[in-house]
Amino acid sequence: MIQYFTMGAILGFSAGLAPGPLLTLVVSETISYNIRAGIKVAVAPLITDLPIIAVAVLILSRLSGSQGILGVISLMGGVLVLVMGIRGMKTRGMALDIPKAAPRSLTKGILVNALSPHPYIFWLSVGGPTMAKAGDRHVLAPAAFLLGFYLLMVGSKMVLAVLAGKSKAVLTGQGYVLTMRCLGFLLCVLAVFLFKDGIRLLWPAP
Repeated sequence: MIQYFTMGAILGFSAGLAPGPLLTLVVSETISYNIRAGIKVAVAPLITDLPIIAVAVLILSRLSGSQGILGVISLMGGVLVLVMGIRGMKTRGMALDIPKAAPRSLTKGILVNALSPHPYIFWLSVGGPTMAKAGDRHVLAPAAFLLGFYLLMVGSKMVLAVLAGKSKAVLTGQGYVLTMRCLGFLLCVLAVFLFKDGIRLLWPAP
């Protein structure tokens, strides 16, 4: 279970710190209003992702006997994680040209996350298959993966909201850049394992 908790933590930490619509909204609400508003946006995935995960797991359970399709999905997941890793390694900081927005931070966070394609792509190509594989190892392994993922993803966004509320420089400083580049490297390593699983499913050993 530790293996899947760690994998979830790495993916969650990277997703939590990676520049994107939700993180931009976290920072926007924090700077425009207060830290509490940014934290409300940070917890939005806890509300929106549950049905996405349920649908992904349901679809993948129907495909459990289709090794070829699962192999293609695993390779697609590898490509997604590799792209995330490369972007992380090329990070130079986060742009802070943020327009002032209206209130209702939690509502906006829910809408941004629900309407973004990233959660759907991630859970269908990476998160869902990883949880299915984890379930074959131990009944609690999928829960460990989810715990690691959301603990680090939501937690890192909350921490960034607090830091951004104190100083915007934290998102453009060397500490942030170095962290993202290290996470990018770890994601590239994870991508190799996903490629390996995809190849194994498409071309099983005799």
